Amino acid sequence: MSTAVAHPDQVVLVVDFGAQYAQLIARRVRECNVYSEIIHHDLSAAKIAEKKPAALILSGGPMSVHVEGAPRLDPEIFNLGIPILGICYGAQLIAHQLGGTVGRNERGEYGRTTMSKLADGGSLFAELPEEFTVWMSHFDAVTDVPDGFVAVGTSPNSPVAALECPERAMYGVQHHPEVKHSEHGQEVLRRFLLDLAGCEPTWTMASVIDESVAAIRDQVGPEGRAICGLSGGVDSAVAAALVHKAIGDRLTCVYVNTGLMRAGESDQVVDSFERSQGVRLVHVDAADRFFKHLDGVTEPEAKRKVIGSQFIRVFEQAQLEVEDAHFLVQGTLYPDVIESGSDTAAKIKSHHNVGGLPDDLEFDLVEPLRNLFKDEVRAVGAELGLPEEIVWRQPFPGPGLGVRIIGEVTPQTVSILQNADAIVREEIIGAGLEREVWQYFAVLADIRSVGVMGDERTYARPIIIRAVTSDDAMTADWARLPYELLEKMSNRIINEVDGVNRVAYDITSKPPGTIEWE
Repeated sequence: MSTAVAHPDQVVLVVDFGAQYAQLIARRVRECNVYSEIIHHDLSAAKIAEKKPAALILSGGPMSVHVEGAPRLDPEIFNLGIPILGICYGAQLIAHQLGGTVGRNERGEYGRTTMSKLADGGSLFAELPEEFTVWMSHFDAVTDVPDGFVAVGTSPNSPVAALECPERAMYGVQHHPEVKHSEHGQEVLRRFLLDLAGCEPTWTMASVIDESVAAIRDQVGPEGRAICGLSGGVDSAVAAALVHKAIGDRLTCVYVNTGLMRAGESDQVVDSFERSQGVRLVHVDAADRFFKHLDGVTEPEAKRKVIGSQFIRVFEQAQLEVEDAHFLVQGTLYPDVIESGSDTAAKIKSHHNVGGLPDDLEFDLVEPLRNLFKDEVRAVGAELGLPEEIVWRQPFPGPGLGVRIIGEVTPQTVSILQNADAIVREEIIGAGLEREVWQYFAVLADIRSVGVMGDERTYARPIIIRAVTSDDAMTADWARLPYELLEKMSNRIINEVDGVNRVAYDITSKPPGTIEWE
């Protein structure tokens, strides 16, 4: 099952040691206009050499280098001549594997800490202030550097908070430059990438489009035909626009009304996409089919797999109307791939277009966005000239409202959630917060609580409002919405939506929670 993904000539590999922030490191590298990918730490030197990376960044991790079974790098990687930056555990690993000493401190460092330069700050910190605030998260610390290395930074509980060996192009920092809490963090990454590793800042949205179009044409061929599933979100719309740019009228888009869409969304998607793109669009009303197969299904993973499977079956039927359509276009993103897991990453949840595909899939997949984060997809959409109503459409999961209804999905529960969700969206847009809040929606919980409405006892379900701020959906914080806005949404939902007598606001960040409830 092949997939059209652009692979730039220059790549920085982020070696993942189980870090909470591995994806964020990759994102920050891309902000320097340098393409990055995440790899597992057990790749051999030979495999890494095949990829011809411009640099390696070793991520942090939850383990101590002293623990039996702690992850290591193939020692030959250090002899490849590839510039290396170690972050937190990655820095300790450089010291440990190259002959330095990593000591166990009596006290760790967590949160904001002062970094102090040693001497002139070496190559990595040369242009930074003598002291600056950084974000630490560690217990062990480097106490002695390997031969050829020098310490260039220190902190209250890290005698060697930064080390380097410019002759071997190896650098390490104990703090996390990728998080926003670290002052000058992006400058440190940019200094390593552009000045010390010699990377060229050539990865732009325009280059992404050119590379993607070339990859799509190569995969589909000069006569191949494709169909694209429009889900109502920006991802599938941008994927369709890219494929349309590559193969023109050999693309047919299929919009499936699963019965799990937001209120009024089906008509809006069909109208806006046909008007803006002029692409052939087939509208399939399959709501009854989805409800039938979801009957009695309550477990989240099972729901996702049912919805994913039925999506494919609908497309297989649509294939009969499109002669020689052997390719299926999907708006799979990098976070989808990461969260769905692999042999080198834990599964958080299956995405319908990754983990929910049936084994007997009859299409070759075309996934031009598979290596992009959400904000990069929006930038590609804008570069392609898509209208703002599509580019800035609220993120919406492929399984639709099916994963925002806790418990069984029925026409009745969908109707309740559609009405509540419409109020949430109307009020946030009315408050002018739609660009400030990354994602906002309603969730219908599978519990009931007692209430009093019109002097009568009620026993109905609650609506949970979810609103988060984020840069890339890999991490998120709950949005501090004004109390007046929350009150207005609550009053409207309880008064206007039958079957609801209570409203709650979710104040969980990601991690530990996910943005979606299922």
